[in-house]
Amino acid sequence: MSLTLNQTRTLLHINLSSSTVNSLSDTSVSSTLLPYISFPDKISWATGGGEIAWGYYYPPTNVDYSSTCAPPLLVKVHGGPTGCAIASLDLKKQYFTSRGFAILDVDYRGSTGYGRDYRNALRLKWGVLDIEDCVHGAQHLVDQGLAAADKLTIDGGSAGGYTALACMTFANKFAAATSYYGVSDLIELAKHTHKFESRYLDSMIGKLPEDEQRYKDRSPLNHTANIKGAIGFFQGMDDRVVPPPQAESMFEAAKGLGVPTFIIEYDGEGHGFRKSENIQRSLSCELFFYGKVLGFTPADATPNPPEIFNLPSNMAM
Repeated sequence: MSLTLNQTRTLLHINLSSSTVNSLSDTSVSSTLLPYISFPDKISWATGGGEIAWGYYYPPTNVDYSSTCAPPLLVKVHGGPTGCAIASLDLKKQYFTSRGFAILDVDYRGSTGYGRDYRNALRLKWGVLDIEDCVHGAQHLVDQGLAAADKLTIDGGSAGGYTALACMTFANKFAAATSYYGVSDLIELAKHTHKFESRYLDSMIGKLPEDEQRYKDRSPLNHTANIKGAIGFFQGMDDRVVPPPQAESMFEAAKGLGVPTFIIEYDGEGHGFRKSENIQRSLSCELFFYGKVLGFTPADATPNPPEIFNLPSNMAM
């Protein structure tokens, strides 16, 4: 069996004696879809403090369309926070690249896969280095002509949602952000996170109660007055790691400040969505949201779109 880049994560059986590899599940995409698949390039860029950050750049790819203009960019932030971006086929990323977006999947300092020093760089620096690396990564692509400066967006789930929200409150770079069950209040996260990660934040931010002020200083909910762009929220109502008030409080703050915003909450979903209809709706509504903010109409119809509050009349279509 030969492995190709058009496969998602696959469960394999490897026979070392015969050097054969067999797939226990067929996850490859049809060859007819390959012209619509965006293949990532591993890239690096200069970031804060003269350091180097890494990530994967996915160009917009659709055989039926072409453009000479720099595309809108979606910066994706992985969870963890000390996780990493995965370069295997992800149809949720392809949903956006096949619709004209470029994607930068950021492996900010602290991500696994680049050695111990790179991973340990995030110690006590979560909410600092991840923001710097996302901002500098987006600007790097703008400078390369690979992204439009006025069409920068960012999303992430869990810890990635935190970084997306933090970018909107601590950096004036992105036109819109979407948080999937993201953290807005770090002290509340410390109270509710599961036992497996009960001391995780000690190394990422600091110990409580000694470093409580640092937790407050880096919590997006405490700095909503700084928001310049639009923010959307997807939240599971059964989430015990990042409970609904994390999203609801941030949404209400953004709404009260006149920031374009929406929230969609799913009954029966926890920390990460499992139901296909909710995953599909989230992707469709996220694209719909960016269309309203950036000024385009998606070719796909958006069933049951969200109500977007504070949308200026020139954005409404």
